[in-house]
Amino acid sequence: MKLIKAAFVLLGLIWGSNFIYMKWASALISPMQIALLRVFFGFLPLAFAEWHQKVIQRSQIRHLPHFFVMAAVATAFYYVAIVKGTALLPSGIAGVLGGSIAIFTAIFSLLLLRTEKVNRLMVVGVVLGFAGIVLIARPWEGADNPIDLAGVFWMLAGAIILGLSYVYVRRFLSPFNLPPLALVTWQMGLALLILAASTNFSGMARILQDWRAATGVVVGLGILGTGVAFLIYYYLLQELGAVAASGSTYITPTVALLIGWAAGERVGVLEVAAIALILASIALLQIGRKRAVRETEQSVRATTARP
Repeated sequence: MKLIKAAFVLLGLIWGSNFIYMKWASALISPMQIALLRVFFGFLPLAFAEWHQKVIQRSQIRHLPHFFVMAAVATAFYYVAIVKGTALLPSGIAGVLGGSIAIFTAIFSLLLLRTEKVNRLMVVGVVLGFAGIVLIARPWEGADNPIDLAGVFWMLAGAIILGLSYVYVRRFLSPFNLPPLALVTWQMGLALLILAASTNFSGMARILQDWRAATGVVVGLGILGTGVAFLIYYYLLQELGAVAASGSTYITPTVALLIGWAAGERVGVLEVAAIALILASIALLQIGRKRAVRETEQSVRATTARP
């Protein structure tokens, strides 16, 4: 149990620190280049783990179109989008907005999968989540707004895409019970090819001018933030189940905001209120989904028990 708790906290810390690494690197190289380096160095530990466990099989090739969709949308586009957003925003704010992934995942699951009943807790959770996003964006401040709305757009675009990708996996890949490591290795490998083919390499060496940014991309974003993070997440998924494993989303935005504050970014009342609303939203959505699943199971058992 101690190992599980340590892995849980470590995952939140790793994901929460990703935003400051993206912020550093974005001052030197393009978002496409950052995403390419992240996927390349993140793919290495995944490829090693796959080589050790031998989870990729020739029969999986028939799922290649689905792997390609996940690689192009949930990896390549998502990583580029959040780098673009982080480049325009304080890293802590970007991290808080990154927590909205759970909100959009719940919305799309309810709208498109129709496997769960909507209850009051879920509705309140969604409302609180959007209230937190509005507090971050501050649209009422107009031209005096210190928050770049284009950055907010890119962060939300990434969150929406990732939320849709979870629904896509559940509909088109989950029925085949593929090993999670096989799925993510295919996804990262294909994303690496997509990014390598579409990235302009000109000026990429500028990342070496700042050892902090270079280390952040290679070790922080790539090896730890992508490769090791996925391995830890799937370990938690196996030990705790999907709902409990996703609880690391509570830690991630808080860590990102604290790191941004330590780096000198302004953290005011609105930022604290926004993260409180988003964390409350995530909590209510998880509790609501648990309750919906329990009520559905009870309804099925009651129907089955009827003579």
